[in-house]
Amino acid sequence: MDWKGKAVLVTGAGGFIGSHLTEKLAGLGADVRAFVHYNALGSWGWLDESPARENIDVLMGDVCDRDSVRRAMEGREVVFHLAALIAIPYSYQTPASYVRTNVEGTLNILQAARELHVERVVHTSTSEVYGSARYVPIDEGHPLQAQSPYAASKTAADKLAEAFRLSFDLPVVTVRPFNTFGPRQSVRAIIPAIITQCLVGDTVRLGNVSPTRDFNYVDNTVDGFVRAACIPEAVGQTINLGSGKEISIGELAELIGKMTHRKIKIDRDATRVRPEKSEVDRLVADSSRARKLLEWEPAIDFKNGLGKTIDWFTKNLGTYRVGSYTP
Repeated sequence: MDWKGKAVLVTGAGGFIGSHLTEKLAGLGADVRAFVHYNALGSWGWLDESPARENIDVLMGDVCDRDSVRRAMEGREVVFHLAALIAIPYSYQTPASYVRTNVEGTLNILQAARELHVERVVHTSTSEVYGSARYVPIDEGHPLQAQSPYAASKTAADKLAEAFRLSFDLPVVTVRPFNTFGPRQSVRAIIPAIITQCLVGDTVRLGNVSPTRDFNYVDNTVDGFVRAACIPEAVGQTINLGSGKEISIGELAELIGKMTHRKIKIDRDATRVRPEKSEVDRLVADSSRARKLLEWEPAIDFKNGLGKTIDWFTKNLGTYRVGSYTP
């Protein structure tokens, strides 16, 4: 696709992946509208200091509000829907807010896209909808097992996207990233949590260290999103984006310790432990559909991406409340 002048909307544009995607699209010459969550400070999230901010039309609103969603979507040809509540531990405390944002918010996006005849909706899923792997690698046909309120809300959102495709022929593609990491990610996520603790001391407080995850650098994920918006055959598909490799949380901590030149001690922090039946033990992606349909491969490998992420956090450590745990 020639993105020059293409009218696109990115919801959740002020967040971690959303800000990187917004900048990528602006760099490709798209006419980008960034939909960010309204707040009293008027903050655009990570777009506040973005080098691309002069080339982005920022609109503040709430994905839960149908009127603001429709206003944001007017005149847009392609919609990337990333707005969501994502913290798993917080979903145990406030499940209703996850239903409002992730389910009702997605419904608002789909309804507005249908009414306004949007050319393509790229809907964001998560590997958490698979739950603990019944087989590996996990392909898109793996059963969906919601082991947290967050995963349940995202499963419902995915099924709404599927239903709108089947019921109304809405041109939607669902992108299912595995564990994306990189610059700007919240320290509630495991890689930033480990990196920031390593940068200030020798003790790393973690929950369970045996689960494995498939980590994928943010630039790779963004590339997958962009490709999913271009390929006609992707419409109606759910597409995994992962590396196909896994590492345990304990091994990850040891690796980051070595890369930050720390001989670390891992302390088990009970406040970071998921309920036993809610813990997802193993995630590793089969991304063969992405390779076939999107001609997508992770261009930046895990070790290289981890180095880039450590460098960024080292330079931006003052942005974070290091040592405090946010569920």
